[in-house]
Amino acid sequence: MEPVRVPLRQPSHIHGARDNLKPRSAHICSTLVSSVLKKQFEKAVASAVKPLGRLGVTPNQVTALGLAVAIVSAWLYADWDGDRLYLVYGALTILLSGFLDAIDGVLARGTGRASRFGGFLDSVADRYSDALVLSGIIVGGLCSVPAGLLALLGSLMVSYTRSRAEAEGVEMAGVGLFERAERMILLAACSVAAYWWLQALDYGVMALAALAHVTVAQRALHFKKKVEKT
Repeated sequence: MEPVRVPLRQPSHIHGARDNLKPRSAHICSTLVSSVLKKQFEKAVASAVKPLGRLGVTPNQVTALGLAVAIVSAWLYADWDGDRLYLVYGALTILLSGFLDAIDGVLARGTGRASRFGGFLDSVADRYSDALVLSGIIVGGLCSVPAGLLALLGSLMVSYTRSRAEAEGVEMAGVGLFERAERMILLAACSVAAYWWLQALDYGVMALAALAHVTVAQRALHFKKKVEKT
């Protein structure tokens, strides 16, 4: 997930769907599924995060906490030194960081504190979090350096293609196979698997690198189609 706390347009969450559907129908079907899941998640956590607002916790503080947890995750990977439990803890902190990243926007809307700066801060914190975690995995020797660098570059480019396209007036929310939420879940799952099979994390980073660059290509094609219609 790549949340923007104050979207300028209504997002259209689009992913692939069943193989027997036409591409456009699959696109629309997946959009509806993604939207429903997002609404269900926000509804589920809305009541839980409201007390945070009453305690004076701000959305920006939650964003900062999410970044701090990502820093801990990066340290766990970089300093694992043969203790595979560190990889499990790394997975847990990745998921916790992602959860905090998801609820800061919910808190902002629920407390009337949504702001353009908050959305900007959230996006910047996400990029730092992605870069730090992947850097920690590389430094820890848990993946090959080329795969790690390609994964890092791909993750940043997925986000850049969205921001650049939306600056041109083309909505990109939900476009592409592998957004931030999918990347985090993959890394967390492979980190847990690495407790038993260490190479799982290396293969996971390779997969992340490939799928991230596929997503960049998907977004580039989507942008091309949209601007050629105008």
